[in-house]
Amino acid sequence: MIKPRTPPGVMELLPRDQIAFQRMLDAIRRTFEGFGFLPVETPVMELSEILLTKSGGETERQVYFVQSTGALEKRDEGLPELALRFDLTVPLARYVAEHEHELAFPFRRYQMQRVYRGERAQRGRFREFYQCDIDVIGKDALSPRFDAEVPAVIAAVFERLAIGDFTIQLNHRKLLRGYFEGQGIEGEAQFAVLRELDKLDKRGEEAVRATLAGDGFGLADAVVDRLMAFSKVRSQGHDDALAKLDALGAGTALFEEGRAELRAILQQLRALGVDEARYALNLSIARGLDYYTGVVYETTLDAYPQIGSICSGGRYDNLASHYTKSKLPGVGISIGLTRLFYQLREAGLVGTAASSVDVLVALLDEAGLEHALALSQRLRAAGLNVETQLEARKLGKQLQYADKAGIRFVAIRGEDEAARGVVAVKDLQRGDQFEVADGDLPEALARARTFREGTLA
Repeated sequence: MIKPRTPPGVMELLPRDQIAFQRMLDAIRRTFEGFGFLPVETPVMELSEILLTKSGGETERQVYFVQSTGALEKRDEGLPELALRFDLTVPLARYVAEHEHELAFPFRRYQMQRVYRGERAQRGRFREFYQCDIDVIGKDALSPRFDAEVPAVIAAVFERLAIGDFTIQLNHRKLLRGYFEGQGIEGEAQFAVLRELDKLDKRGEEAVRATLAGDGFGLADAVVDRLMAFSKVRSQGHDDALAKLDALGAGTALFEEGRAELRAILQQLRALGVDEARYALNLSIARGLDYYTGVVYETTLDAYPQIGSICSGGRYDNLASHYTKSKLPGVGISIGLTRLFYQLREAGLVGTAASSVDVLVALLDEAGLEHALALSQRLRAAGLNVETQLEARKLGKQLQYADKAGIRFVAIRGEDEAARGVVAVKDLQRGDQFEVADGDLPEALARARTFREGTLA
């Protein structure tokens, strides 16, 4: 007999934990749709030549290829035809390029699907995980005003999830690159310095400083000092962010362009009514991916900085240059929800949810079956989620079952209740019981459900 076990690097949940996870997905979806984003799903498999076009390096070593048993028998040299997607960005690029003439631009898409990476198995790292992405894609050009709308969406998502105070940290690649130009750092060296600065939180200042001054970079101590001081700039509050930008002094044309765009983003966030405690400048953020060209975002939980970024992204110049000659600039973000949920559960910030079933209709004897079925249908017609006991059992057993399953209400109709035209309702959450006229039960339970619903329900 084979021992049942899940493969490493996947998250498999029991039903009540799955309900909690699903409610987070639902809350994110409602928020995305509230800002006018449209749903897209792409196949879990992509053609390998499409998927690997812009990867390389570590990402390519983490790709899962897909082979049928027949293809394995006939395998020639070279890569398999199909591979599992490792993010949602490459499939989006292919999707937009393929359907370019059918889409309305700016194209506002959200996508919430699983992706697959051959991560080394370790606690909190997943090989299969959900990503929740939004992107706005323009044709030829895209107004920088969308760069401010995206953090407003981030703020709305995490306000709705209610998992604690958070900060959306902002920086701008033009500001960074313009500052580097002013320090004599040009061309490809800028990207190498960006990648090192992006490691400040992980490696620490001394390690990054030593790397930048070492043989690989050879930057003068005075330049490294200025880079470190620049990277330490943080703001607290809207006015302070503007003041910190002003205090940077004059710079190159690219630097000034980035500063002007950041100022406009800050002003638009205020106009959108985003709480100024929810966003701040952090000039150490670079984002490691080279295709970011404008604003970049990283979101952290204030009380749990060790969790790291819970949502990140930014502006890029051309999404699908490998698949079309059209210029398709965009801005977007991604939430790695599986990892986030796992870490929130570890930190005690999300718990096991109540059942998605609102009420269990008990069955005390065979004579009550027809009434139990009819009552269940009336409750469903009132918008309630109902489970019906289809085999008569002792009431205690049915209550134990409901309690273990997380069902709050149990509707009970024995001989006494039937004679008086009422239904007894056991509230397992409060530990009390009340009676309702048979015809009034749907409305009474619908009110009770509405009263108990929380942020994510």
